[in-house]
Amino acid sequence: MFDLDEFLDECQQARKETEPRRAIREVLTRTMAQPGEVADALRPEEGGVTMLHHSPELTVLHVVWAPHMDIYPHDHRMWAAIGIYTGQEDNVFYRRSGPGHGALIESGGKELAEGEVLVLGDDAIHGVVNSQDGLTGAIHVYGGDFVNQPRSQWGPGPREERAYDIEDAYQQFADANRAWRSSAAEG
Repeated sequence: MFDLDEFLDECQQARKETEPRRAIREVLTRTMAQPGEVADALRPEEGGVTMLHHSPELTVLHVVWAPHMDIYPHDHRMWAAIGIYTGQEDNVFYRRSGPGHGALIESGGKELAEGEVLVLGDDAIHGVVNSQDGLTGAIHVYGGDFVNQPRSQWGPGPREERAYDIEDAYQQFADANRAWRSSAAEG
């Protein structure tokens, strides 16, 4: 049975390891081996982000993507590990078009299905799409203070680099939830 407090304790201990990314990946991989137990414990009902743990060394978020939600490219400027416990998260990766340039070039992607884990480096830039008709639930673990770390986003709107604005992200979740409810009411 998934125990959130135990999971968070394991993450905090893993962060202290010599290779914290590898240790966090192992914790997430063990956890996502039983995705139904995680879903039963976290019970996603709509798109959104919930802070599970926050410190200068480690941030853990519960992220739920609404159906067909598409969030603009952004960076974290710290490593991240993502574990999917329900649905599918489609990641589109980007790189800067050149030194000192704010424009992006698409550079690949990765579909993360239920039970899978992905580790991103501290220089990763990605956008996320939930291409499914249902919710996608994930646990995101960041190797630092995700809340206060300055970072960039390329949207909403034009794909121009600008300072990350959490209110933009919250608005995208609200818009995606509204669209989902509207389509469910029509269908």
